[in-house]
Amino acid sequence: MPSSNILSTTKSSSSVVLQLIHVLSTLFRVSKPVLLATLLYTLFKYRHTAYGTTPRTDIPGPAGLPLLGNLIEMVRRPKQLNYQTQTKYHGIYGQIYAMTLPGIGRVINVTHPESLDHVLRVNFWAYEKGEYFRHILGPLIGSGIFGADGQHWKWQRRLASHIFNVAAFRNYTSDVFCQEGQLVLDYLCTVADRAGDQNIVDLQSIFYMYTLDSFGEIAFGQSFGCLKDPEQEVEFATAFDRLNTTLANRFNAPMWPLTDRWNGLLEQVEKDQKTIFDFAYSVIRKRRAFQQQKLENQEKKKNGEPGQSPSGTKREKKDLMQLFMDAHDENGEPLSDEMMRDTLLNFVLAGRDTTAQALSWMFYLIHRSQSSGDILRKLTEETDRILGRGAQSLSKGDGSPTSTSTSEPTIQTYPRYPTVGLPTYETTKNQKYAEACFYEALRLYPSVPQNIKICVEDDVLPSGHKVYKGEKIGWSSWAMGRDTKIWGPDASVYRPERWLTGEKASSSKFVSFHLGPRTCLGQQFATIEAITIMSMLFQKFTFELVDPDNEPSYGPALTLPMDKGLPIRVRRRLDPIV
Repeated sequence: MPSSNILSTTKSSSSVVLQLIHVLSTLFRVSKPVLLATLLYTLFKYRHTAYGTTPRTDIPGPAGLPLLGNLIEMVRRPKQLNYQTQTKYHGIYGQIYAMTLPGIGRVINVTHPESLDHVLRVNFWAYEKGEYFRHILGPLIGSGIFGADGQHWKWQRRLASHIFNVAAFRNYTSDVFCQEGQLVLDYLCTVADRAGDQNIVDLQSIFYMYTLDSFGEIAFGQSFGCLKDPEQEVEFATAFDRLNTTLANRFNAPMWPLTDRWNGLLEQVEKDQKTIFDFAYSVIRKRRAFQQQKLENQEKKKNGEPGQSPSGTKREKKDLMQLFMDAHDENGEPLSDEMMRDTLLNFVLAGRDTTAQALSWMFYLIHRSQSSGDILRKLTEETDRILGRGAQSLSKGDGSPTSTSTSEPTIQTYPRYPTVGLPTYETTKNQKYAEACFYEALRLYPSVPQNIKICVEDDVLPSGHKVYKGEKIGWSSWAMGRDTKIWGPDASVYRPERWLTGEKASSSKFVSFHLGPRTCLGQQFATIEAITIMSMLFQKFTFELVDPDNEPSYGPALTLPMDKGLPIRVRRRLDPIV
């Protein structure tokens, strides 16, 4: 560029700045020198951090721009590389680094196990989910347990714990998981018998249907009906997924209140929210009507009058919905329909997405070209040994499960699938290699790959770093699972045997089920559900990834879905497995 053009451009820019100073000076009624000095001081003070965030030099991290902090980098960061970028920054700056964002402030990112244990367990009450978290996710989680703090969280946690016990797990396995698993087998048999490439199915989608239907049966005695016609879209699930994705994107888009309005997403959020709210309210109304009919029948019985059979649920049992419907909140008041709605949707998020996605990543890891064939062989051999594949069914011909006498404890089969032994609570607890495969997948592909809390009182981490009130602590389970300081030089390798050494992994290293008082109530629930369906599938089918050489990309969400699903070829199993 000629020097005359450069001088012209410089003069033009200077003129704009001077005009701006003049306008601001007039607007705020201050002299130009004072205004200029204030602007220069502000730019100097926040030369590397977002405006309003106190500068700190004691925590490393990527340098930010004046006033904007790390906003531009966050906006430009590809959504499918978010967790890889976090992992890269931890590799550069260590197990603790910080970034700043306008309107959010400083986020201190932690993969240091002792410091994370301090935040999530030792000094639990000094860190909360906070209003920022609830504001972003409010359209989905409302006042539910995932965003709750203090006493409001405590009573929800205590109440929900009653549904997750050993007696309930036994019922879930035999009554629900196997029942829904048989529907999966039915559909995959039709897929496996198709010619050519017609035997390809999105396995992640099937797992979503399995976990959603199972959760519906367990939580409120009503299946969503996904597996009755797996190729038919379920309106609730579609709206739920879309809303989940939209809200998750907001965490990496500080300007979302403006951008969502401009691109029409606010309108879509309202539509999707209405769809899932309407479903939740319909379930609640049915249960309340069922309860009312019961009370009326009891009254009639006292008076010697015949009662009417209540309708609305398949069976009467103390499920999750009934526990909350009979409960009172922290103020001693019965739960409103709105609180019941939020409770259901929070547990749908936990009970459906996380397990289905973990299963999908596990099937990818087992069948990808980089993995040793020994993993699949060991898993199948354990399944056959414990569930007695090949046993002859003592069928009664009525479609119900029947016992075999070839192994102890007695294994049941379905008449249509005499080679498929049905898992029980006891058999799943004995399938240690299957559990190891599941947990190893969760280590590398955690269902909740990142999380965040806000500090509510000044604190000092075991690493020596200070955390001031209002600052946020973020942690990436994805990055922790790949940290060689935590898992050794083979941290990035899928190796189920690391879970079979006899030493239980520290909960501060393996945080896929969270840590401390907020540890996932459904950890055993998810493990049993996953082992149940994988055991049924590996007895009946073999699988081949459509693309075994490339890692599936993940989609933006609160959890870790595969962006394009998991296309996989399904074939009926022919022994031996090699």
